[in-house]
Amino acid sequence: MEELNRKIGFIGAGNMGEAFIGAILRSKLSAPSKIYVCDIRKERLNMICNQYGILPLEDQFKLFSECNIVILSVKPQQIGRLLSQITAGKNYRIEERKLIISIAAGITLQKIEGLLYPQLDENDRKKLPIIRVMPNTPALVLAGMCGMSTNRYVIGEDVKLTRAILEAMGRVVEFKEECMDAVTALSGSGPAYVFYLVESMIEAGKRLGLNPQDAATLTLTTLKGSAKLLEERKESPEILRQKVTSPGGTTEAALKVMENNKVKQTIITAIEAAAKRSKELSRSDS
Repeated sequence: MEELNRKIGFIGAGNMGEAFIGAILRSKLSAPSKIYVCDIRKERLNMICNQYGILPLEDQFKLFSECNIVILSVKPQQIGRLLSQITAGKNYRIEERKLIISIAAGITLQKIEGLLYPQLDENDRKKLPIIRVMPNTPALVLAGMCGMSTNRYVIGEDVKLTRAILEAMGRVVEFKEECMDAVTALSGSGPAYVFYLVESMIEAGKRLGLNPQDAATLTLTTLKGSAKLLEERKESPEILRQKVTSPGGTTEAALKVMENNKVKQTIITAIEAAAKRSKELSRSDS
């Protein structure tokens, strides 16, 4: 990939921020000397900077002012206070075009605009486009799934830059913003559902007399193989499930228990609850 040739700043150095940094460097989108990061946890900040050779900044306003791309990788509950502190600076102005990328779950473009735009005239707002992104933790191993939506000031070059960063970590799909709560619930939180299933399968194997390592190997290999089958055979999960399920067989016995306990409906309800929480985060005061 071609180097972005931009100063990239991260406000927040958690796991997802680190995933972005690692992917950007591994794909050679940027040199370490052009990546800046600030975090209220000094120990975490020092660890990230030492590990990746990037530059620490303790002043988030300075980072915001100096970088061409600013990635907001803090918790949703911190966004309001963070951006209010930045805009309260006496030197808050937009002199050169600056792309804002937010990965805070549930925080809408409108909410971020409401924090960054009030002091700016229309010309300055055009120089401060905002893109909302929902990544997931497999980005840590470059197998992530990201959804993104843009505000009205985003131009093609902004999308191209954001796609380059996100595709370094996996796949990315653009959505209208009204879909982002569903994206958050399905793929953003989705790895946790998979890990929960894996936990349950390993525990079942142990109860059936397998040692933990063998139970884990059987489970993980089955999971990876099933995902690969879905991708390569291009058949629906329903059809593939039916092909595994012989009448009167072991799989049917297991699935009957799941159906009787409404497992599918429970999963659907759980994902709907995640989407609802995403909406609540967008309405709450940060």
